[in-house]
Amino acid sequence: MNSFEFPLWITLLGNFGFPIAITVYLFFRFEKRIENLEAVITELSHSLKRSKK
Repeated sequence: MNSFEFPLWITLLGNFGFPIAITVYLFFRFEKRIENLEAVITELSHSLKRSKK
């Protein structure tokens, strides 16, 4: 490994590490909310089907 690659990796990590970390955090946070929303919509659908009978 020559001396040029080490600072390049640090620069890449600095430039892309933070945006990737934020993206992963938001993905997991929104995934939980989407799952909750899906459960509520499913329950609403079942409730509507029961009320039509």
